[in-house]
Amino acid sequence: MRDIKYRKTTKDDLEILMNIRLEMLREVNHLPKEYEFDEAFIQESRTYFEDGLQTTVVAFDGEKAVGCASISYIWIMPTFAHPTGKRAHLMNVYTREDHRRMGISKKMVELLIDEAKQNGVTEISLDATEMGRPLYESLGFVASDSAMVKVL
Repeated sequence: MRDIKYRKTTKDDLEILMNIRLEMLREVNHLPKEYEFDEAFIQESRTYFEDGLQTTVVAFDGEKAVGCASISYIWIMPTFAHPTGKRAHLMNVYTREDHRRMGISKKMVELLIDEAKQNGVTEISLDATEMGRPLYESLGFVASDSAMVKVL
């Protein structure tokens, strides 16, 4: 069994974060390894990691980053169902193919759920791929019938 280490990233980890995110995006969007992202997209992604409204956990096998998961914090007007107004959106959950089925994604998501609870978050949303659904269901996520979305 591999000795996987997990840690929350800091601004000093920006290159690690960018590399694994772009790797994930290439894979889930079936893009070639040499695909080059638009510079504006790269800059917005860097800003996301630098702005402090998120936490990202990276899994390491030795010195090599083998997985990542992020949670973005959202503050909205409090409601009866969400009296703090604190919500979060889970995204960027990814484990390299040669490290899958080892519980790495589950551990990263559990760490982020625990942090969200400590921060008073009352709801975590996510957009699930078919491959990810069993993981999220095992952690208590359920499909929502109440949400509506308008793409702009």
